Amino acid sequence: MMRRSASKKTGQPNSTSSITYSASDLFRTASSKASSKEMERIDSLFYSYANKSSGMIDPDGIEALCSDMEVDHTDVRILMLAWKMKAEKQGYFTLEEWRRGLKALRADTVLKLRKALPDLEREVRRPSNFVDFYSYSFRYCLTEEKQKSIDIESICQLLDLVLGSQFRAQVDYFIEYLKIQSDYKVINMDQWMGFFRFCNEISFPDFANYNPDLAWPLILDNFVEWMQAKQS
Repeated sequence: MMRRSASKKTGQPNSTSSITYSASDLFRTASSKASSKEMERIDSLFYSYANKSSGMIDPDGIEALCSDMEVDHTDVRILMLAWKMKAEKQGYFTLEEWRRGLKALRADTVLKLRKALPDLEREVRRPSNFVDFYSYSFRYCLTEEKQKSIDIESICQLLDLVLGSQFRAQVDYFIEYLKIQSDYKVINMDQWMGFFRFCNEISFPDFANYNPDLAWPLILDNFVEWMQAKQS
């Protein structure tokens, strides 16, 4: 009598892998549906603040959003929110920017957005992110085409907002200097970034390690001279 072959017939689906595949497939589908629902809520929230004619959230819309979040529109975290969205135009959010920011923050309601602000601030305060945020805050305030510099009054407000909590003394004295000097009417990006490096690297208020022969913007040489004259 012939013995039956012990080998399995080929071409038959493996029931276990089929079940596993189906489960992971279902999970992907459910996850995709949830993500799609979240995006619908993010879009719906955008249109509740957007200007109907421009299709963007404008300064009035941002002020209404701040009011609903119970956050002052001059709060630095609103600037941090703009940074997270990579918003290009000061006082305006496009739908694409809004989606980018809120999806990253996992926020599809005003309440979730408000609750996300402390984590956003911690993210921005990380040294690797803060340099980018600091330079972004300058670019965000360039409101005219081909504008390369910002007036002294606006720079003083921006310094206080962005850097005041980290380097209070340096910011206060530099603002005082900017307001009384008459050589500079505007500040450019190189000077803006130079002051940040100055705060991080230079011993204050003795300036023990400040070397004017190094490549510091001239305005900082003048500031140090003014401070040293003030101290003596």
